[in-house]
Amino acid sequence: MSEPSSPAADTALADLARTLVAGGYRFVTATPATHARVNARSGNEQAHSLIDVFGWSRPFEPGLLPPALLELMRQGGVLATEDGLCRSRVRLSTLHGMSFLHSAYPTSAADAVFFGPDTYRFADAIASELAQGRPVRRAVDIGSGAGPGGIVVARARPEAEVFMADINPAALRLARINAALNLPSGASSQGSGRVQAMESNLLAAIPGGFDLIVANPPYMVDPAERAYRHGGGPLGAGLSLAILDTALERLAPGGTLVLYTGAAVVNGDDPFQSAAIARISDHRFSWSYREVDPDVFGEELDAAAYAHADRIAAVVLTVSREE
Repeated sequence: MSEPSSPAADTALADLARTLVAGGYRFVTATPATHARVNARSGNEQAHSLIDVFGWSRPFEPGLLPPALLELMRQGGVLATEDGLCRSRVRLSTLHGMSFLHSAYPTSAADAVFFGPDTYRFADAIASELAQGRPVRRAVDIGSGAGPGGIVVARARPEAEVFMADINPAALRLARINAALNLPSGASSQGSGRVQAMESNLLAAIPGGFDLIVANPPYMVDPAERAYRHGGGPLGAGLSLAILDTALERLAPGGTLVLYTGAAVVNGDDPFQSAAIARISDHRFSWSYREVDPDVFGEELDAAAYAHADRIAAVVLTVSREE
């Protein structure tokens, strides 16, 4: 991501998204592997539609788009050109009737803002927790990326103060714009308002306790150590465990953590689950742990870091502090 961040550029990018949605645009983002396979098909070398441009991230002839859309892309800083063709630096994806801007495919840049099938499962996990009906006065999405977790919470609990925390300025920019797209006018802003996007390493810059903490951290072992993808530790669980440690310290009485992450299973054992449960030994906490998909990112098993892993599972860990 290399788009400029200014009020005028952010407004143009939000207007671009609104224009697409008003015209009926919808797109569900698949895994990178699926994206690569579909784009490799004959006839998909260039874009022929808005979905090709803003969903599949295909290059396009400048004349494909109306001049007004091209101008909004220029103003928003997301129009790239190469070899006479144009390309969008962002995608627009649909989730629970909402629309989210995030990085274009492939997400190879160090500050790329990821969105994909994990995002959909993460949103469902949050919705399941919110359906329990517990009050939420103060919530935070740790490592918010494009902001879907925090925005799902804010829409369901309009009375709550919600923080979207990330260390990536590009992610915070898109989180602010996505909040403006999907929340009532005036609900979100950079420094004030009910929903705030804030630069913070975990919760270092945000004081106080929380009734709800949600997180969908990176959980892969990435040799390039890209922030959106690298979880740290021998099997990618380092950041997930750090978020758990932080949450155990900062959950208010009755508060809950919803941690959606990945767990490498080795010889039938789940080292992440074992490490997490060892941390939740305090009687003041209750917890549940479930696999929501037993086999994700199977192509990663070819990497050296996973030489002894059976599979990588998508899991949801829920931890609640007693009243």
